[in-house]
Order: sequence, then C-alpha cells, then structure tokens
Amino acid sequence: MPELPEVETTVRGLRPVLQDQVITAVEARRANLRRAFPDDLRQRLTGARVVSLGRRAKYGLIGTDRGDTMIFHLGMSGRWRVDPEELQTHDHLVIETGQGRRLALNDARRFGSVDLVATDTLPTFPAFQLLGPEPLDPSFDAPYLHAALAGKRTSIKLALLDQRVVAGLGNIYVCEALYDARIDPHRAAGEIGLAHLVRLIDAIRLVLDAAIMAGGSTLRNYARPDGELGYFSKQFAVYGREGEACGCGGTVARYAEGGRSTFWCPTCQEGKPRPSRRKS
Repeated sequence: MPELPEVETTVRGLRPVLQDQVITAVEARRANLRRAFPDDLRQRLTGARVVSLGRRAKYGLIGTDRGDTMIFHLGMSGRWRVDPEELQTHDHLVIETGQGRRLALNDARRFGSVDLVATDTLPTFPAFQLLGPEPLDPSFDAPYLHAALAGKRTSIKLALLDQRVVAGLGNIYVCEALYDARIDPHRAAGEIGLAHLVRLIDAIRLVLDAAIMAGGSTLRNYARPDGELGYFSKQFAVYGREGEACGCGGTVARYAEGGRSTFWCPTCQEGKPRPSRRKS
C-alpha cells in the first residue's frame, strides 16, 4: 500500500501539471472504487481552477477556487498517470486541463477512493478527525510522543502504525526507522524513555525524507505520475531482508504482529547510537 512518501511523491508529481490550471473535463469511467465517486464530481470540478495541492497522512488533496477539495487515496494499487497516450482498463477517473494535459487515476484493485468536500470542512472529514500530527511537522516531537505513548503496553511497532498517534506512517517506514534508531520493535511503547524517542523521531524524519527524495518505494504496483518507479527499496536496511546479513554482523529476522510482518535485527537494535546510512 502506498505510504506517506509515495503519496507525497505523487502530489509533487501532480503539482506541475495541475497547479493554477483550469479543469476542463472530468470523466468517471466507472461508478466506484472502494466506494462510489461523488455524484456531483464532474459538475463541481469542471471549470474550476486548481489553487492548491497537498497531503494529509496517506491522502492527497487537490483544492479549487470554488472552495472544494478533492481527496484521493491510492488504496493498494492506485497511481496517477500523466498524459497517457491511451487509456487503460483500470484508468477509472480522467481529468483534463485547459493546457491540454490529461491525468488518469489508475487502480487495478479498486481499493482507493475519491471524495469531494468543502475545503473549510477538511478537519471534520471522517478519516481526518482522529489523525495525529504529521511526522514531518514540528509538533511531532519527543515530549508529544512520550505523552501519547504513556501507559501503552502495545509494542512500539504497532503504536507507530496507529494513525491517532502519528499520521501517515506505514509498515515499511516504521520498520526502517526503528532499525535506524536501534529500538527493539517488540518493546512496550510506554516504556521507552525520552532519549530514545528523540532518536526515534530523528530516524523517522530521516527515513521519510530519504524515501521522498528517492520517489518512494516500488514493491508491486506503485509508480510516480511520470511513470518512473520509486527506488527507496534499494536502501532498505531490514524490510523484506529476512535471513540476510545486517551491517552489524547479525542477521535480519522477521515476525508477524497485527497482521503485518516486522523486520528487524535482533543483534543491534537497542544497541548504541550509530551514524545513519541515510542520504537526505
């Protein structure tokens, strides 16, 4: 599933095509993805000018001068295609601009979604109401995280996947950040002290920044709007590397928790801090 870096990369790829452009045509080529397209999507978007593009957690936001924002989620397999020569079977939503550009939302598994809401009501959009802070926002700091995790007996791995604690983190980047911070993913979240949390937040930001710079991670279906694949997977230290050697001399292991695989190094996680290998 596309996580924060993939959605951020997608939004950045859409910006040169859509920013300040008038939408001249909107075509929903089927009735629904995970749920139905808004009935008035075409009416409200056609003729509108795009005034903003952004992201909240794993959702992309396209704002217009009519006071509406289109919210898209890429689900398991979604991606936007820019100026496709021909439309494909799974291009389910097509948008055209006054400059003659065309964007197609492609989603083979149809687990994504598209919503259209009044921009001033975004904070009350159901999926946004309980979200925690963005991990790249200054409000996400060690004192905040220490308070949010206080008393939690769940593992730090599962706690970081809780979107009420921090918005947008997914399995890949939590595994990588815990490795960089040398924190055992099994540890009870409420038992981790401030010093370790400072290290963890630094690691989260470094991992996310590096992943965004690399265009995200392509594991199955994901591709950037320009068609290029994300190459952060080439920098994975532990994710998907069960049985391979860690740089410390140990061996990467895997265990299942909460329906997800966690990858970690039992030898070096919770060891002494070390310089990160990330490039930001």
